[in-house]
Amino acid sequence: MGLHKVIVITIIISFLSNTESTCLPFSCDTSNPDTIKLQFCNSSLLVDQRVDDLILRLNLDEKISQLGNTAPAIPRLNIPAYEWWSEALHGLSMEGLGVKFNGSIEAATQFPQIILTASTFDEHLWYHIAQAISREARAVYNAGELKGMTFWAPNVNILRDPRWGRAQETAGEDPMMVGKYAVAYVRGLQGDSFEDCDAIRVMRDSRGYTAEDAVAASLKAGMDVNCGSFVANYTRLALEKQKLQESDIDRALRNIFSIRMRLGLFNGDPKQLEYGDISPAEICSQEHQDLSLEAAKNGIVLLKNSAKRLPLSKIKTISLAIIGPKANDSKLLLGNYAGIPCRNVSLLQGFQGVVKNIGYHPGCNFVNCTSAAIDEAVDVAKKAQYVVLIMGLDQQVERENWDRVDLGLPGQQEILINAVAEAAVEPVILVLVSGGPIDISFAKNHPKIGGILWIGYPGEGGAAALTQILFGEHNPGGRLPVTWYPKDFIKVPMTDMNMRPNSSTGYPGRTYKFYKGPKVYEFGYGLSYTNYSYNITSVSHDKLYFINQTSSDKRRKHGSHIHNIAVSKFGSEVCNKAKISVKVVVRNKGKIGGKHPVLLFVRHSKVKDDEVPRKQLIGFKSVHLGAREKSKIKFIVSPCEHFSRANKHGISVIDEGKYYLVVGDEKYPVTVSI
Repeated sequence: MGLHKVIVITIIISFLSNTESTCLPFSCDTSNPDTIKLQFCNSSLLVDQRVDDLILRLNLDEKISQLGNTAPAIPRLNIPAYEWWSEALHGLSMEGLGVKFNGSIEAATQFPQIILTASTFDEHLWYHIAQAISREARAVYNAGELKGMTFWAPNVNILRDPRWGRAQETAGEDPMMVGKYAVAYVRGLQGDSFEDCDAIRVMRDSRGYTAEDAVAASLKAGMDVNCGSFVANYTRLALEKQKLQESDIDRALRNIFSIRMRLGLFNGDPKQLEYGDISPAEICSQEHQDLSLEAAKNGIVLLKNSAKRLPLSKIKTISLAIIGPKANDSKLLLGNYAGIPCRNVSLLQGFQGVVKNIGYHPGCNFVNCTSAAIDEAVDVAKKAQYVVLIMGLDQQVERENWDRVDLGLPGQQEILINAVAEAAVEPVILVLVSGGPIDISFAKNHPKIGGILWIGYPGEGGAAALTQILFGEHNPGGRLPVTWYPKDFIKVPMTDMNMRPNSSTGYPGRTYKFYKGPKVYEFGYGLSYTNYSYNITSVSHDKLYFINQTSSDKRRKHGSHIHNIAVSKFGSEVCNKAKISVKVVVRNKGKIGGKHPVLLFVRHSKVKDDEVPRKQLIGFKSVHLGAREKSKIKFIVSPCEHFSRANKHGISVIDEGKYYLVVGDEKYPVTVSI
C-alpha cells in the first residue's frame, strides 16, 4: 500500500509541473477580436438565444456532422471537436471514447458496482459518490486528458429478470428506488445541491426500418445524439426523401449546443472559469478512497450467521484457508464499465494483511468451474482454523450481451463448497461475488456453512471492506435490492416481461411487487451483528376519503369487487391534503453499533388479486445507531403516489379498502374510502 501511495504522489507532482501550459479546447476566445462579433459568444445572453444564433450560422453538412457522439470541429466558427461518449457508472471508465488513462493520469477511484451501492439504501451516499466522480472527471478534463464532460450514466433500468447480464449495473428491481438513485447520482455528478451503442443502426438491421426511416423516427421522437455515426451518415438521405425536416435537426442541435454552453465551453478559457482550479490532486484522493470503502462496507449483505459465528476474533484467529478461483484477482472486484483503480488489492491480499498464517487454493480452474481440484482444496481446508470460500460469478459469466442461462452457481462450485464444508474443522464462511442473484438454497440450510455474505462487485475497497466486516471492525447493514429466485425460475421465458402474475396460466410474476413463487431471499433481506426493532408511533391520519365525480371503475374477482378511482381525477390540492406523516422509532437492541436502512412498505389487504401489488416500497432512510440507541424517523406518505397502481389499461388508480403501512414486523392500517 505504501508503494501505491508513492506512485500516485509521483504522478501528481510530475503532472502538475507539466499542466501549467495545457491548453484546453474551447470556443469564444476573448482575446480574439472576431469573437466579439459572434452573438453565441455573448455570455450575458440567455443560452437559448445564443444557441439559436449559432444554429443559424451552420450549414447543413455542419449540422448533420454534430449528430453523432464524436462531433467534429467547425474551424470557421472556432468550435472545437467534442466527444459525448464517456462512461462513469461507478468511477471514470475506459469503456467510452472520452478517457483512456494512457497519459499522465493513469487511474481513478473505482467505487462499488451499482447493485452493491444500492444495497446501502442511502441517498446521501449515492450523491457523494457521484460528486466524487464528478470532481475526478473535472480534474482529468482540466489536465487535458478527457475529451468531453458528458457521461452516459447512470443505468436507470429496473432489474426485471435475474438472468440479465447487466444486473450489476442497476440499482435493483424497485422503480421508486431506482428513480431516487438516478436523481441522487445526477445531482451529485452535475453539482446540484444535494454497445445499449448505435441503437439507430439496430432499428435498420433488426427491426425492419430503412436507414432513412430509422433516422427520421429517432430524431422526431426526441433523440439528440446518436452513439455512433449512423445518423450522421444517413440524415441527408432522410432529408432528400422528405422523411425529415431541417427543423428536426435544429431541434436536436438546440439541445446539443445548450449542453456544451451550460458546461462553459463557449465562455472562454475553461481554466479561468468555475471548476477550472480542480487539479489532479483530487484524483485518487484519500477522501475518495475512504468513500469507496464506506460504500462497500455499507453495501455488503450478511445473508446467514448461524449461532452468531461472525464476527471472527482477530486475536483468536490463528490460521485461515482462502479457497476460490478468483480470490487473488483484484480485477474481479470491479465489475463492468470500470476504469483503472487507484489501488489493486485482491480479497486474498486483504486477508493476508490481517492473518499471518494463510493457506490458499483456487479450487476451480475458472469461475465457470468446469474442473475442480476438490481433493487439493480439501487438504488446504483441513489444515486451517477457519475457511473462507470466495465463490460466485464474474464478467465471463454475466455481463452486457451475456445473460445467464441458469441461477445456480457455475459448474462444480456447489460440489466444491459442500466437500470443503464437510472437511473443515469449523463451519465455513461463504462469500458470494455477483451482480445477479444466485440460488444457494443448499447453503442456507447446510449445518457446516456458518456464514454467507454477498459482496456484489465491491470496487477497489472491497478487500478492506470484507475483512473489516468478518473481523468485527464494521457491522454489516446492507439489504438486498432484488429478489433472489430459485433455480426453477428459468422456466419463465426471459422474453416475457409481464410484471404481474397470471393465476390462470401459472405465470408467477416478476419482482417482489408481484412474484408469487418461492424465494431464496426476499427484496430488502439482510442481517446484522445486532438486532433492530421498529415501532410506528404516530400516523397523522389513517382514514382517507376520495370523492368520485364520475362513474367508478369496478373489477370483480371471486365474487368480490374493488372500487377504484383514477388519480388523474384529483387535483394537486386534494393530493396534498391526503399526505400522511408517519413517525417510526427504530431501536438498536444489541451491544454493537451499526448503520441500518429502514424500509417502509405499503400493502393492500386484497393482495390475492393478480393486478394488485403484494407490497411496494414507498420510503427508505439510513440511520446510524449506537449500542442500545434509538432514533425517530419521519416519512411523508403521499397516497396519490404511494397507494396508486397502474391498472391493465396503464391508468394510475387508487383502490378502495384497507392498506397497511409496514416496516419490519410492524404494520399500521390506513383505510381508503371512495
